[in-house]
Amino acid sequence: MARLARTLGVVMLSLVMLLVLIGENHATSSSIEAPSPQPQMSSNNHTMVHGATEGSLQPEECGPRCSSRCSNTQYKKPCLFFCQKCCAKCLCVPPGTYGNKQFCPCYNNWKTKRGGPKCP
Repeated sequence: MARLARTLGVVMLSLVMLLVLIGENHATSSSIEAPSPQPQMSSNNHTMVHGATEGSLQPEECGPRCSSRCSNTQYKKPCLFFCQKCCAKCLCVPPGTYGNKQFCPCYNNWKTKRGGPKCP
């Protein structure tokens, strides 16, 4: 009888420890989740600029935006490669074919090892 009580005690203790671990894991995983990036307001006219503000694009929208961004360069392949890499990270592409990087700080601030701009 004492042996049965001891076995039952060990089983109960194991279940309690399992529940504690599950609770800690759930608390940890829910606090780690990062909020999804939200489109920012343009400082000029206080309206949303879809695709030109950080986090406002979906990954599948990068291709057309980068094609437009790189349309005037004579170095299309490298421009498209780095634009799509930057868009995948920042989820935005500045408007126009040159400049306007103030709309997308992530795109603007990502630098090469030498300190030059990574994104076209």
